[in-house]
Amino acid sequence: MTVIDFYTHIADPLAVTIQLVRKAYAQYGNVRVLTKDEAMTDKLDKRLWIEPPHDFLPHCCLNSSLSGETPILLDHRLEHDGPAVVLINLQSQPPSFFSRFERLAEIVAGDDEALNEGRQRYHFYKARGYELRTHKLSAHD
Repeated sequence: MTVIDFYTHIADPLAVTIQLVRKAYAQYGNVRVLTKDEAMTDKLDKRLWIEPPHDFLPHCCLNSSLSGETPILLDHRLEHDGPAVVLINLQSQPPSFFSRFERLAEIVAGDDEALNEGRQRYHFYKARGYELRTHKLSAHD
């Protein structure tokens, strides 16, 4: 059964996503990042070319001809046919294919709307019996 971690109260969701991608790639070998939309996919793609400055994280989008051999996939599309180890969700709803993955990281920004959407996702998973862990990443803690 998928293990789900919620990372909440985040000021910069893409920065935390990059940290989690780096960690998951090192530990598990592949990662799928589900972004909110095409603009976020492009922004994350650009940031992964320069962050972290001391590592290269091999990544591409689902529509790339290299997606079958690239360990880190980014996209906003609700589809996934590749390896299913770690999924990082930046969307406001639970992904329809999350249960294929061993681990799911839910990223929740610190604004009221994002926190409310995060609570709804938390209750969705909890009602279905998933193991949930929460990590509050507020700058004030």
